[in-house]
Amino acid sequence: MKVIDGQDQAFSSFRSNDLNIEPNHELKMKPEVEDLGFGKHFTDHMLRIKWTATKGWGKPVICPLQDFRMHPAAKVFHYAQELYEGMKAYRGVDNKIRLFRPMLNMSRMVLTARRSCLPEFEPIELLRCIQKLVEMDQDWVPNAASSSLYIRPTMIGIEPTLGIAPSSEVELFVILSPVGPYFSSGFKPVNLLADPNFVRAWPGGSGYSKMGSNYAPTLYIGQLAAQHNCHQALWLYGPDQEITEVGSMNIFIMFKKANGRLELVTPPLDSGLILPGVTRRSVLEFAHDFDEFDVTERKVTIKDILNGARDGTVVEMFGTGTAAIVTPVGNIYYDGVMNSIPVPEASKSFANRVMGALSDVYYGRVKHPWGVLIDELPTTPKEDQIKLQKRMEMERMERSENEQEIYSYP
Repeated sequence: MKVIDGQDQAFSSFRSNDLNIEPNHELKMKPEVEDLGFGKHFTDHMLRIKWTATKGWGKPVICPLQDFRMHPAAKVFHYAQELYEGMKAYRGVDNKIRLFRPMLNMSRMVLTARRSCLPEFEPIELLRCIQKLVEMDQDWVPNAASSSLYIRPTMIGIEPTLGIAPSSEVELFVILSPVGPYFSSGFKPVNLLADPNFVRAWPGGSGYSKMGSNYAPTLYIGQLAAQHNCHQALWLYGPDQEITEVGSMNIFIMFKKANGRLELVTPPLDSGLILPGVTRRSVLEFAHDFDEFDVTERKVTIKDILNGARDGTVVEMFGTGTAAIVTPVGNIYYDGVMNSIPVPEASKSFANRVMGALSDVYYGRVKHPWGVLIDELPTTPKEDQIKLQKRMEMERMERSENEQEIYSYP
């Protein structure tokens, strides 16, 4: 392990106190809310932080949004050594800006960095830099329901060599984009293509981490889905054709058991096939708090879904993720047949209910610890960071990497 300034390089980090600010003096016009779309517009500033194997992390800087200049041999172009996160800032009904459970994204980013052979950092330090970035561009946070400021932290390998090895030069950057609903149709059921010939992830792979290389191979299947009037792929795996994810979202199914009691089911994380989504975790915790039905993480197959849709034991099905939040499923195209999935009316839909509960937190309609005011970020003393890092290492040794939802933050 290399040592820089008396610290193990793996646990060294940039510091938010060293943040430099280069303000943009040529601010752009803000788009109208109805013209936002998703990820098409970007704010005036960005965050950039460099890292090298010899010097470790440099000082973070907020600067005008700008193009990158990189050597064509940069490793990110050839070997996809890259990771990213997705999170949002919301303008509440009180006009205050909130982040949703941001430390979960920061901790997952560190986990993905380890899997990608990219440098780790202290999560709270990046979050404090993001706080300042959002504060500077806060006028870009839409003042409208179903809209938000999408935050995209990214890390890429930029070393200009063609050898297959971890990059010795890295850049971490954060860009901001005001967004409307992910699906232009809004909160409406989607159709899914379920084809066992294609898989998103496999045991021992990187399906549990958030890196761009997990998503590029799915684009082709997305095109196939469109040919069958489907919006997304429903990913299947193994001889039993177990369900893993839907598109780039986690998946939930509400079953009616033989005794008439409802059971909310989502596939478990222990296979390493599934991303530990922040919205997924929040839906599970909400469901436990409601204490009105069973909540289970277990294997579910495509046959379980289709048979349940026919015999009435499947009540509803929906996907969850940061971008789309909650998306009901209306049909599944499987083995040449479009199969209908029950979609309850709004007053009886758990998907609709949890969407409302999450929105109340996002927009500050209820006071909740998950809605973190931009000027009231959690504080983590240095000794707590050291304890967290040690605990992460112990957990990593005792459990498979995909199960590391060990965040100690609300």
